[in-house]
Amino acid sequence: MAELPGYSPSFKRPPGLLRVKRKRARSEGVCLNRLSSQSSPGQKIPGVRPFSPGLAPAAPRPRNPFANIENTYGSPRKKSCVRSLERCGQGLLDWDQRAGAKLRESLASQESRSRLVSEPDEAVFEDVDLFEKEADTLATPMDKHEALEALPSATEFPADWSLKTRLLFTSQLPFSWAEHLKAQEEAQGLSQHYRGMVQHLPRSISEPRSCTELRCAFQQSLVYWQYPSYSWLQLFPRIGVDRKMAGKCAPWSQDELLQKQILSEWSLSFTSLYNLLRSRLCPYFYLCTYQFTVLFRSAGLADSKAITALLSPTTRGLREAMKNEGIEFSLPLLEESRKRKNVNSSEVVSEGGLDTETEEGKLVHMDSEEDEDDDDDDGGLSWLAEMGVQDDIRKPDTMSIKLRKERSEVRLDHRPESVALVEGGNTFTLLNFLINLKSLVAVAGPQAGLPPTLLSPTAFRGASMQTLKARSVNVKTRVRRGLKDLFSLEVTGPIMPHSLHALTLLLRSAQKGAFSAVFNTHSPTAIFNTASRTESTSSKESALQDLKDCGLHPDTLVQLLEPPVLGKLALRQLEMSDYKYTWKS
Repeated sequence: MAELPGYSPSFKRPPGLLRVKRKRARSEGVCLNRLSSQSSPGQKIPGVRPFSPGLAPAAPRPRNPFANIENTYGSPRKKSCVRSLERCGQGLLDWDQRAGAKLRESLASQESRSRLVSEPDEAVFEDVDLFEKEADTLATPMDKHEALEALPSATEFPADWSLKTRLLFTSQLPFSWAEHLKAQEEAQGLSQHYRGMVQHLPRSISEPRSCTELRCAFQQSLVYWQYPSYSWLQLFPRIGVDRKMAGKCAPWSQDELLQKQILSEWSLSFTSLYNLLRSRLCPYFYLCTYQFTVLFRSAGLADSKAITALLSPTTRGLREAMKNEGIEFSLPLLEESRKRKNVNSSEVVSEGGLDTETEEGKLVHMDSEEDEDDDDDDGGLSWLAEMGVQDDIRKPDTMSIKLRKERSEVRLDHRPESVALVEGGNTFTLLNFLINLKSLVAVAGPQAGLPPTLLSPTAFRGASMQTLKARSVNVKTRVRRGLKDLFSLEVTGPIMPHSLHALTLLLRSAQKGAFSAVFNTHSPTAIFNTASRTESTSSKESALQDLKDCGLHPDTLVQLLEPPVLGKLALRQLEMSDYKYTWKS
């Protein structure tokens, strides 16, 4: 085939000359911009050709689908030209970097000479362990809004009545003593639990792995009692777990006769547990429904003179039903805010008002609105009688007036401030009320027909013995001069206050008084640290003597007898160093 004028057999290859021009323009533009930023705008740099903006591409260059290794440069002559241009641009860049490096070195040397006397070298502290940072935070004075001051002796931490879902202990010493318990040690630990035997361990154990008493006491501290218990269902927590329980086998959901039988057995177990509580053979127990949680405490615990019950969260409907049944209860947080309002009313006026964005401000604001509504309702319709038109105007019905008065209570629904406190003989009325409450059991959804979960540290009728899940993990963590071993122990399940304290007693002896812990709290139960209205008049010694047969460790009982001090908060972090506690809530 004869070649035509202007015909090129390489039409399938991209134009190499245009590629070279664009690449050279880009390299020259970058070098010129860097050098011009250090020199004056009007100064001309020798050896560098002025940059022409017309050669620069106006938009990002699209990828060439025909490009490959052979046809990138087109010819050896173009390849050598491009490489020489790249060497030139690289030389300018290297000169720029060397000049900048010299300038930075001179400035750094002057600054280091000025700071040599006043500041130490910080290069040693570049790699700081994350766990050490957390420990430093706990050891230093904490934020007054996030933590409480340690006890004067700092040998004990405050009682936490909330339910925990996970504990993570970390220490520099291994937790090998908590691994692979022998069959005899496990059996002895279970026997010690249901017999109520107490193990007194020394202050420090030199060989924890070979200490049989320690391993048996560890097994004993993991035991709790639960009803009902189904191996294929996780019955704690019960609030907000419908998605996790969806699709699980529930043969009672469509069988009303079976539901009645299960609820009847649950009522017997609930009554048996309350009788143990009243006889002071059970210190406390929890009732967990799909809507709220109830904590029953024996007389003397939390510095109370009678049996107490805390319900959280509550709704206006539940509180109204309790009133109709004659159950006397109080809202301790709401009453406390009202007292603060009365005491600090003059201070609030002098300071220019109360911040309504805070929780306390919202409660006080709602109380003031309620008082205004009461005044309006008392004398709001009197002017109609004065005018003689009271019969012509339709008056609001009694229910509307009542709902208006309870508007502040409706706003408390499902909030921590809605916690209700029942004391004394009203707790027995509450027992009958809960047994007969139809809304106690869900009628639809994954939890339909399933009675509430009962959790107790002691055995009761129909309950099954369960154990918390524990596992130890060894990890490597970075320190200033490399890596070091960090050992951890994780405990999961419905962790009650006595289990938490029993585990800290074991770790104090096994880890030689040095460990730290992080807690995950079941949110609806954090409010259970609220103090009761009436304090116990009996001494701690008599209360301790009355509860000696409840099966708890004496040191644990001493802690639980103390009045709650955490308020609406719960423990989040705990650290022991040199047998002294610090904590964060």
